[in-house]
Amino acid sequence: MEDSEKTNQIVVLLIGPPGSGKSTFCDTVMRSSLRPWSRDIINNGKAGTKAQCLKMATSSLKEGKSVFIDRCNLDREQRSEFVKLGGPGIEVHAVVLELPAQVCISRSVKRTGHEGNLQGGRAAAVVNRMLQSKELPKVNEGFSRVMFCYNDADVENAVNTYSKLGPMDTLPSGCFGEKKSDTKSQPGIMKFFKKVNALPGSSSSNEGTNAMRKANEKTENFRLGSADIVHTLAFPSVSTADFQFDLEKASDIIVEKAEEFLPKVGTARLVLVDLSHGSKILSLVKAKASQKNIDSERFFTFVGDITKLRSEGGLHCNVIANATNWRLKPGGGGVNAAIFKAAGPDLETATRVRANTLLPGKAVVVPLPSTCPLLNAEGITHVIHVLGPNMNPNRPDNLSNDYTKGCKTLREAYTSLFEGFLSVVQDQSKFPKRSNQTAVSDSGEHIKEDSERNKKYKGSQDKAVTNNMESGSLEDTRDSGKKMSKEWSTWALALHTIAMHPERHENVVLEFSDNIVVINDQYPKARKHVLVLARQESLDGLEDVRKENLQLLQEMHNVGLKWVDRFQNEDASLIFRLGYHSVPSMRQLHLHVISQDFDSDSLKNKKHWNSFTSSFFRDSVDVLEEVKSQGKANVASEDLLKGELRCNRCRSAHPNIPKLKSHVRSCRSQFPEHVLQNSRLVARPETKL
Repeated sequence: MEDSEKTNQIVVLLIGPPGSGKSTFCDTVMRSSLRPWSRDIINNGKAGTKAQCLKMATSSLKEGKSVFIDRCNLDREQRSEFVKLGGPGIEVHAVVLELPAQVCISRSVKRTGHEGNLQGGRAAAVVNRMLQSKELPKVNEGFSRVMFCYNDADVENAVNTYSKLGPMDTLPSGCFGEKKSDTKSQPGIMKFFKKVNALPGSSSSNEGTNAMRKANEKTENFRLGSADIVHTLAFPSVSTADFQFDLEKASDIIVEKAEEFLPKVGTARLVLVDLSHGSKILSLVKAKASQKNIDSERFFTFVGDITKLRSEGGLHCNVIANATNWRLKPGGGGVNAAIFKAAGPDLETATRVRANTLLPGKAVVVPLPSTCPLLNAEGITHVIHVLGPNMNPNRPDNLSNDYTKGCKTLREAYTSLFEGFLSVVQDQSKFPKRSNQTAVSDSGEHIKEDSERNKKYKGSQDKAVTNNMESGSLEDTRDSGKKMSKEWSTWALALHTIAMHPERHENVVLEFSDNIVVINDQYPKARKHVLVLARQESLDGLEDVRKENLQLLQEMHNVGLKWVDRFQNEDASLIFRLGYHSVPSMRQLHLHVISQDFDSDSLKNKKHWNSFTSSFFRDSVDVLEEVKSQGKANVASEDLLKGELRCNRCRSAHPNIPKLKSHVRSCRSQFPEHVLQNSRLVARPETKL
């Protein structure tokens, strides 16, 4: 072939136990891709030995094809020979199908006619044994790219990624989608067998899986708090579980009320959520909404845990509904118990401020306090409790099958729910960029849009300085040396609260000691992004730091380096910077430990980019030197956040974030000279800077 016609070849190892969907993955990509693919099958489509597969793969690569290795590949030894297929012009990728054990076992048990007789009880035993000894892949095995899939939505995303690859296309290198290892062990095989009949089969789960995939695609670009915020209410089907309301009638009412309210809530979205892939209510609502031609971008169904929609399903919601009891208390089962458990005692306390009981057909809106885990982990700002009619003859105060009254009450319940959501949308949209508002950034930080609130500052400081200060209590010594105090907004206190009481936030704290706390940035701006918080009162930001804090700063730096080492043990190619923002947007001094790939959907605007790539970002090594020599750290102007979008390596300018990110993914230029100096970059010796 002519050089211009050569294909950038890829060897893709599918990694997962039987039933994880490896063969389906291959078949789907090969049917739709423009790239020539081959698969390691021989003998009229049957699987071969390892030696036979290696021979077939080598032959296919010589023919200019890319290759799928459709084997379990669950440990490093199994993968090693296939990794050696890589070389000049041939990349080796791993796609890890890390689906729940129950799913893989259920699929394997229900197989029939499997060529290796891996079906029934034997399949369950084999899968369970494999999962006990699996060894997940790392980039340093020789992979140029490792992609993790934990659910059907992740798999769909990976399929789309490889299906769209043309012959000359390449993908970014590195490790993508990996989550922190779950400390819980996979369920024992006998324990699982007791539940196997209750698991959804592959045919019954298609509806929910497809709904999840489509919903996840729709939410790809949504992040709460962005400039173009899309308010989203996730709600369960009210009264159809424990209260046993007829599903046909309930689905009619849901669609009717959604159609009625969508025009009232602007661009906001309504999402019906159910935990089950085989949910009948989701299927009914989806079909009826389609018949009425309701905008599927703004009203759709989704399969997932309503308390983990962002972290596990990629669906970003700022409001969720709780199908509660009349006492508005935790307990029972289902959604009510799950939401109260996930939100912790903060929700019950906040609910009591609003109401003590609830009548059927009514709803109550409860804003979540800044300390609530649902707010910090999932970005949920409000829970709306709603109570529907009780049609269960075995429960007290049921309606004795009176569906005339029941339908009337259920309509009232959804009306109350949607009106409550409308009030949240109106409140949060009333002053989107007004001077007395703070906008929630994607890193979980709160950025001032302008300075009206600075009128609350006390002191005789110069107005120009005042207009550049953030809300909060800051000590400004650049001019007068006098203290300026200001109230921090509730949002901006989240880091301070965690730093002062890490024991209350076990769900977000990675590590803590007497002096520091380490957490993940809630909206990371790169593949690896953690915060090291100081636990000392009165250290709100870099301007508060003085010589007496030098030992604390050194400890924060050392802890940051420890986490860098941990991340680089997982992926040696990662390069890090450690530093502080000149002007913090959240109260409490915190050190950013951030990889320099900036590969994150949460990095969405100029402020995000420039806060980490301009001199607004103060490297920790420089701060240590300045505090040691002059007793305080230098800080840069917030005007730097308005600068051009320039590549952090070659410094080329780009017109917008998408084009900048596209460039950064492929840029291999040397970092600027000033960044290379003074150990500002932390990388392994073999990594090219």
